[in-house]
Order: sequence, then structure tokens, then C-alpha cells
Amino acid sequence: MARSIELAGLTKRFVAQHGTTTALDQIDLAIAASEFVTIVGASGCGKSTLLRVIAGLEAAEKGVVRIDGREVEGPGVDRAMVFQHYSLYPWLSVIENIRFSRRLRANRTDLLAQERNAEAARADTLLNLMGLIPVRNAYPDQLSGGMQQRVAIARALMSKPDVLLMDEPFGALDAQAREVMHDLILHVFKVERPTVVFITHDVEEAVYLGQRVVLMAPRPGRIDSIYGVDLPEARDADHKATAAFLALKRRITMRIRETSGISTDHALLAQLAQPANV
Repeated sequence: MARSIELAGLTKRFVAQHGTTTALDQIDLAIAASEFVTIVGASGCGKSTLLRVIAGLEAAEKGVVRIDGREVEGPGVDRAMVFQHYSLYPWLSVIENIRFSRRLRANRTDLLAQERNAEAARADTLLNLMGLIPVRNAYPDQLSGGMQQRVAIARALMSKPDVLLMDEPFGALDAQAREVMHDLILHVFKVERPTVVFITHDVEEAVYLGQRVVLMAPRPGRIDSIYGVDLPEARDADHKATAAFLALKRRITMRIRETSGISTDHALLAQLAQPANV
């Protein structure tokens, strides 16, 4: 069962040798059950920190996270997270990594054989979907970075989470594999209806996958703007060429540039072409 997420007044600071950084500043956001929200923004705007707070892996300094109205006080079985960097168990094979989250459940003596068989079948289905059948018994150090990330995604999907948290999960994949994973995640979303919070630096990816795009700004990390995505739930690559898609992509991209402080002023750029004074 999908769950709603409520963020109220979230503030998070990190203290370092050279001062304090406000990673999150008064974040307020409501995400409906079974909503797919993507989050974009310039580096350092707090996207990953926000996701870790929702997952219960980081504690906020101020404010609360509520899942279906209950305050988050740590990690929960209702949430699954895909990290940016694989996070596989090196001593387990591909299939063992995928089934790890169900291992304790599978060892229960009161679990029906029918349930065991259903879980084994789901693991095999995920292996097929992710193109991992040939490396089923391989270990992480025998796989490319992209294949390791596919294992991590399969592991997160194995438990049919109510809330799926994804931190740039496709960053290590090549362009063709990314497109396949986009359609796979959209299919899982359509069939199983989890609540999805998806972090990405790729604006096209954010618009293609999300029902809403949340744009965060840095220094301090805060929500700058939120964009509704007017696309049908059944999407395909052809939608990326529509005028509405391209206009929204451009609008968000320009706003990220503005919030990042990166200048595209033509007068400044022209100065680079001038000969340096010796």
C-alpha cells in the first residue's frame, strides 16, 4: 500500500572545520500516496540529504517527516532506497543480493511454501527484467558499475516497497540502458503504485518520469519551485519531442542555471576571447 509523505519545516546543518553549512532550510513538501515526484537542482542544494532524511538515515535538526501521518524516527520496512553508489554486499552473489531483504522472512518456519515460491518467482522476474540472468551467480566485483546498479535496483524492488526512494539511480548506466530503466520504473509504478521520490541531475529524466518536478536551490538548500508535468501516465520516448515537453525542460533548466549562480552573460563570455595583457 502506497503511503503519503509530509515534510514540515525540515532544517539540517553540517558542521565542518571551516564553518557550518545549511544543507536543508525550512523544507515543506507534501507528496500524495502513489505519486511520482522527481527532484532536481544544482550540486550542493541538499537533494541527497533530503532523501536520506525521508529514509530515516539522517535526522533533521528541526522539523519532521511523516509517512501516512506517523513521524519517521529511523529506517522502516515500508521504505526502500536505491543509493547513487550500488551498496551491494560483496560476499553475496547477484541473486543473493536481490533476495537479501527477504532472507530473514524466508527463514521463518511459519511461512507458507506458496509464499516462498512467489518470492523466488519475483526474484527470477527481476533478474529477467534487469538483464541479469547470465550473471545470476556472479559476485559484485565481477560486474561493471552499470550492472551493479541494476542489481541494487532489483533488490529495492524485491520487497514491493510502499515508498521507493531513488538517489540518481541511473547515473552509472549508458544512454540506452537508462531509457530501458526509465520504461521499467514507469511500468513498476503503473502496476504496483508505490510512492516514488526520485533524485536526478538530468532535467529530461525528471520531466519524463515525474508527475511533479521539485526544483531545489543551494546555499542554503531549499525548495525554489515546483512544476506539474502535463504528460499521460502511459509515456514513451516520442513524448520527449513534443513542444510542451521541450518547453518545460527548458524552463526548468534555465531556472537551475539561475539558482546555481552560473552566468551565461554574453558580455562576460566575450571577455574570454580578448587577448590577455602581458
